[in-house]
Amino acid sequence: MLTVLETGPLATIQDRGRAGQAALGVPRSGACDLRSYELANRLVGNASGAAALEVTFGGLVLRAESDVVVAVTGAPCPGTPLNAPATLRAGDVLRLGPPTSGLRTYVAVRGGFAVTPVLGSRSTDLLSGLGPAPLKVGDSLPVGGEHGPMPGVDFAAVADPAAGEIAVRVTAGPREDWFAPGALLGQTYTVSSNSNRIGVRLEGTPLERIHQGELPTEGMALGALQIPPSGLPVLFLADHPVTGGYPVIAYVAGADLAACAQLRPGQTLHFTS
Repeated sequence: MLTVLETGPLATIQDRGRAGQAALGVPRSGACDLRSYELANRLVGNASGAAALEVTFGGLVLRAESDVVVAVTGAPCPGTPLNAPATLRAGDVLRLGPPTSGLRTYVAVRGGFAVTPVLGSRSTDLLSGLGPAPLKVGDSLPVGGEHGPMPGVDFAAVADPAAGEIAVRVTAGPREDWFAPGALLGQTYTVSSNSNRIGVRLEGTPLERIHQGELPTEGMALGALQIPPSGLPVLFLADHPVTGGYPVIAYVAGADLAACAQLRPGQTLHFTS
């Protein structure tokens, strides 16, 4: 058992999400940065899909009520061992300060967090309200007993999330021709503070449509770059809606989604083909 002493801006329980139910109107949700989430679970011997914690901009404080093995990955928090398994003895406290780069930090515990699944997943979905509520002070987090052997490594050598401007690769979306050729690729965007697990809102020069017709509601996918009437792109993350009525100009390459999940307000990016 782990007890929540402080939550920071936002801390949720996440796994790989509710796959395959979009036709029923159920979003997938799950960890925003799947790469960091999966690494945290591997470092403590958990199976892929075990529930872990996703912590937005640090601030989480946990107290171990019994001996547990944990791993912290993703956005690096000063004073906290990163990308390595560590043992918390009963009474020990784990504190995550504000990260030096990136936005989301992941905490896995050996055995996973044994909260009740909803529709096959333990993920918190902020858009639909499915899954456990975001963590609050005083919550007791039960630890499960299912795990494999420890991986036998002391440290995973992975790079910290980028702190400066990043290049994000995209492929053409179904409504690319609603805009001038290459319109998305011609500028640098800034991440808005009005961003969350649903999507990254971008600030810059609005894109102008060259096709003004109405668009029927269409299915939405992770990594879609949708252009609302403001002309400023919204990059859909894990809690994106299953449908939308604004044109999708492009999709972010799968290999770049983890980096996009770590973008923090004020950071810049540009798109490349």
